Amino acid sequence: MTASKRRMLYTRIIPHAALLPMSLTVVFGYLATVLWSIKVSLSSSRTLPVDTFVGLSQYIRLFENERWLLSLNNLAIYGVLFIIACLVIGFLLAVFIDQNVTGEGVLRTVFLYPYAMSFVATGLVWQWMLTPGIGLEKSIRQLGFPDFQFDWIIDQDMVIYTVVIATVWQASGLVMAMLLAGLRGIDDDIWKAARMDGIPAWRVYFSIIIPMLAPSFATVLLLLTTAVVKLFDAVEAMTQGGPGTASEVPAKFIMDHLFGRANLALASAGAVMMLVPVLAILVPYAYARARQVRK
Repeated sequence: MTASKRRMLYTRIIPHAALLPMSLTVVFGYLATVLWSIKVSLSSSRTLPVDTFVGLSQYIRLFENERWLLSLNNLAIYGVLFIIACLVIGFLLAVFIDQNVTGEGVLRTVFLYPYAMSFVATGLVWQWMLTPGIGLEKSIRQLGFPDFQFDWIIDQDMVIYTVVIATVWQASGLVMAMLLAGLRGIDDDIWKAARMDGIPAWRVYFSIIIPMLAPSFATVLLLLTTAVVKLFDAVEAMTQGGPGTASEVPAKFIMDHLFGRANLALASAGAVMMLVPVLAILVPYAYARARQVRK
């Protein structure tokens, strides 16, 4: 084998060899555990896994459980508000920073810093800020508004919105960073042509810029949807699912039944159901990206 052919062979092999550890992790760390969870969800496992096959009975029990249905309702409310708020706030922040403002580096750091915090820390901070009698309520009363009241965190009808506030505060910076990268990739000639034609800036954004950012928005949407499905830490830190079960979410339901109630099969059924919305978005996204690569 000649030296040039040997170099070409190494060039092809080395990238695949570098990806081998991650490929093994995906196969055994993700796919294998998903298949194992599906198998357990079809059994009557309690504290330990057993091979007794019971079909879809665990899924039937799951959707007959009022707590599970409440958690899905809470997750739907949370997911819609969280995704919309993150997209709007993140896009507005990205547009603001894209204007070459003074101190851009500092502002980027400030807006992105909350995402570096753990959801537990975020939840604890916002729990303190929103608890009646201290934090936000106390501060505004000291400003001269003695009748001000903000007790959403202990209100069963409003508590889920406090989780939205806390997590939007944390995640908007990431959306800003990703959309800012997309904005910086847009040719300046588009803006020059728009100014020469007298087109208002808002019209340029809605008619030209946002459609051009479709790949960035798709990536952000996938990340936000995944964050919605796995919501647990912030709820556990802020409300522990309360008052009562008013802020219950599927991940907390699964963890409680897995560790607190020793119901491995029901918890696995819930985990499998939570995989469905992620796949519903990931599969079309991966397909669309694959088509773009082929083109």
